[in-house]
Amino acid sequence: MALVDARGLSCPQPVLLALGEMKKLGTGSLEILVDTDTSVENVTRAAESQGWNVKDVRPEGVGYRMIVEKA
Repeated sequence: MALVDARGLSCPQPVLLALGEMKKLGTGSLEILVDTDTSVENVTRAAESQGWNVKDVRPEGVGYRMIVEKA
């Protein structure tokens, strides 16, 4: 599973990093680390707009671990 660590970055950087990795992967699973509610919302919207499904969002430390997948 690929990983994007966007903790400490302000929008739109987490979205751009996640979208770049999604494009590179094409399909599969991607783990995304972010540290704000806004980043979770924005990455979720961006992922869904590209046909990726948000499978899990869970708090981790001072941020969140997101799992997105595309078949």
